[in-house]
Amino acid sequence: CLLFFFSRLIFGTLYPAYYSYKAVKSKDIKEYVKWMMYWIIFALFTTAETFTDIFLCWFPFYYELKIAFVAWLLSPYTKGSSLLYRKFVHPTLSSKEKEIDDCLVQAKDRSYDALVHFGKRGLNVAATAAVMAASKGQGALSERLRSFSMQDLSTIRGDSSSSSAPASVTVRAGSKQSQPKASRSATQGSGGSGE
Repeated sequence: CLLFFFSRLIFGTLYPAYYSYKAVKSKDIKEYVKWMMYWIIFALFTTAETFTDIFLCWFPFYYELKIAFVAWLLSPYTKGSSLLYRKFVHPTLSSKEKEIDDCLVQAKDRSYDALVHFGKRGLNVAATAAVMAASKGQGALSERLRSFSMQDLSTIRGDSSSSSAPASVTVRAGSKQSQPKASRSATQGSGGSGE
């Protein structure tokens, strides 16, 4: 199994990929077509092998036969990929091309519709979660703010200025002399030009 994996990786994928690169670089149409036929056959082989591995992996020499098949596909003497493509794949795809194209268009449309549907559902779930988190967060925030009541603030302020009246009353009712320095500078900066 491991031997097949490395053989397929090297001979079935990397070797053809390098020669495909060379065909594209040299712009040799004949080589390009040859490697395109190989990749089409290799893609079909990989798809088929996904299913055959489940049922035939117990078969004696199964992996060795797969290595031999990949070597047959690549061989310039047997031209296996070209033979399979010209005899089976091209005629089959040519006769079924219209149906395949229609199926692909329908699948694309369905996948787009499904994506939009699931996207809307996902946004609704996210919005609901955000609203719930905000409402829970607002409750926690209001509880936190209630703990800082005006009485608590006046007590803290009262420690520094031995006044037991609330701070808002002191600021509004007091004269300029009884206002703290911060309040006095704020009133002077905001238009206290009537001095």
